[in-house]
Amino acid sequence: MALGRLAHYAFDAVLLSTVLAGVRRSSGFSPDVSTLSDSTFRSAAEKFLGVGESVFDMLQATAVNSSYFTKEDKQHKS
Repeated sequence: MALGRLAHYAFDAVLLSTVLAGVRRSSGFSPDVSTLSDSTFRSAAEKFLGVGESVFDMLQATAVNSSYFTKEDKQHKS
């Protein structure tokens, strides 16, 4: 039971990190880890965000190479 809960929390953390990576890529906004005073927490936050970047890259590569996804033009057709 404890192992399942740990896996659930780990999955939630990766999901949150991936969402933050997507927000950073689409808007340019990201958490400012330099404001963390403790170097251990700052390093952990950087690694946390790095995991999200890696997962986002893998998901994006999968979508680009998949026939299930298409890219739409951002220009509105009138």
